[in-house]
Amino acid sequence: MSPTVEDSISLPAPVLAAYSYCETVTGSEARNFAYGIRLLPVAERRAMSALYAFSRRVDDIGDGTLAPEVKADRLGATRDILDRIRDGKVDEDDTDPVAVALADAARRFPIPLRGLDELIDGVLMDVKGVTYETWDDLKLYCRCVAGAIGRLSLGIFGPAPGAPQTEKAAEYADTLGLALQLTNILRDVREDAGNGRTYLPADDLAKFGCSGGFDGPHPPAGSDFPGLVHFEVRRARALFAEGYRLLPMLDRRSGACVAAMAGIYRRLLDRIERDPLAVLRGRVSLPGHEKAYVAVRGLSGFDARQIGRQAGRRRA
Repeated sequence: MSPTVEDSISLPAPVLAAYSYCETVTGSEARNFAYGIRLLPVAERRAMSALYAFSRRVDDIGDGTLAPEVKADRLGATRDILDRIRDGKVDEDDTDPVAVALADAARRFPIPLRGLDELIDGVLMDVKGVTYETWDDLKLYCRCVAGAIGRLSLGIFGPAPGAPQTEKAAEYADTLGLALQLTNILRDVREDAGNGRTYLPADDLAKFGCSGGFDGPHPPAGSDFPGLVHFEVRRARALFAEGYRLLPMLDRRSGACVAAMAGIYRRLLDRIERDPLAVLRGRVSLPGHEKAYVAVRGLSGFDARQIGRQAGRRRA
């Protein structure tokens, strides 16, 4: 059973302070994510903030400027913290507020913490400079760094009681994470190239003449960069279509949260599709009023009802 607002209000002061720290991190570092989780009840929102703050710590290690061996050591130390949380060895007066908040969230919700081990595994792939020859290769990475977050989130807000086909909820959450991550990869293609990383599959790059990379505001000479982007957009749309089947399985506020976050990324995908070269000129983003519209649409339940009707027609 999910904790109530009253439960969260009665938390010990150190735990409340730890959650407050995590919410501050989330609000300042992940505006799209924070925009979605504000639609959740207090306890779920705090738990999601704890999950984000821990994930952010892992990502920051991978994205930092330290030597690869130092990054690997720090990721190992972060995994040790996760083991302490898993073993119930983090007290409320621990000096690490993220560990305190995540430990409390893990006691209150059935969070599959193994997903955070997968996230660490995925970031280690970045540290080692792994490249991806095929979509199947990239999909493994995306499942670690994004699909796992979808499954972890599902542990917090879970399927609604009595919802149909909930045995597939984790699969849909995982697929929705892949859709979001592929959108991120398209949006950040130039930034990642500047950091020496290429995520798009090598066979896709070769097919569209883009193996030369993306180190400036113009695509490689003689390439079909718009063709590459449109190819990956179609792949992401198929993932969204499958992952959105999660929505009818969630309660109204959880569904609104997921619909808002996914909706923001789908609109980013629309913008990228309309102007593929924009991702080489700078970061594509949505204005605040458009995010607000997506949130209202999600809160209304429109997306969940639409997906539910589509699923019903498929079953018929």
